[in-house]
Amino acid sequence: MNSEAPVISARNIWKLFGADPEKYLASMTPGRGFDEIRADGYIAGVKDVSIKVSRGEMLVIMGLSGSGKSTLVRCFSRLHEITGGEILVDGQDIMKLNENDLIEMRRSKMGMVFQSFGLLPHRTVLENVAFPLEMRGQDRHARRERALEVIKLVGLEGREEYFPRELSGGQQQRVGIARSLAIEPDIWFLDEPFSALDPLIRREMQDEFLRLQDMLSKTIVFITHDFDEALRLADRIAIMKDGAVEQCDTPDKIVLDPQTPYVAKFTEEIEKARVVHASVLAKPLNGTTPEGEPVPAGATVLQLARQLVNESRTTLPVADKDGTVIGTMNRQEALDILLGEG
Repeated sequence: MNSEAPVISARNIWKLFGADPEKYLASMTPGRGFDEIRADGYIAGVKDVSIKVSRGEMLVIMGLSGSGKSTLVRCFSRLHEITGGEILVDGQDIMKLNENDLIEMRRSKMGMVFQSFGLLPHRTVLENVAFPLEMRGQDRHARRERALEVIKLVGLEGREEYFPRELSGGQQQRVGIARSLAIEPDIWFLDEPFSALDPLIRREMQDEFLRLQDMLSKTIVFITHDFDEALRLADRIAIMKDGAVEQCDTPDKIVLDPQTPYVAKFTEEIEKARVVHASVLAKPLNGTTPEGEPVPAGATVLQLARQLVNESRTTLPVADKDGTVIGTMNRQEALDILLGEG
């Protein structure tokens, strides 16, 4: 993630379902709640959401069924026409694009992976992966070469001539991921891609996904209802309820400081020590660097458990991946997270 202009910038987004949503939104009293809107005969699929996604960031959008997470992502790609607000993708207002320009943006910039694999049953793995390139009009040799490249990337080399029915669920999802990567998208939308898989395969796919992201540094919006999955994958998590974003922050900060009772419910069973990193607990140096071996900024409190218990220093220097000390961590604060306060 970096400080460039955001890849996706959504401001005051509304998506209302009902008889005349534009007219209703224009006349609606500010601050009207989800239930009040429903009583008026409308459903707020997305309710006044403002959010930005940085280049190379993985934003995970989560919430219970019906919270609006899938609707919001479909607004980002204009699969849904929004009722109000503004969405910029790489600085372009996508609501102002004509149909041809919108199709071209989706084909050239956006990859999409959904819970249902959507593979073509009578086409091989190679043919399935090459399909979007065929739709783009790419010649047979070029699309075959690119398809083979991404098939290898997702770990399916040797299965190019298999049909979907000959693959496991996890392998089929890899084909879906390879197909979306074939067009080399800048932005990658994934809507609960692993939820249909059994727990072991799901974990493997998360590992594979993190490996791919480490290699490719895509801008990703990932939908899940699984908080553990969100914590494992996300740079930031946006938690939705009734069409609105309750809180959007890093996993550490959501676990340490839930902003609403609804967010607190998601975090109450989470072992904070395996989520909170030393970098989040680090305080500014104030001109002096403490002595002794620093702890890595990227280490979780749980990973530092043995050192924290055996340590005698009250404050520990915290160093980034280059070894530069960036702050100090209070040992007792870290122990409170590890062992529970009091």
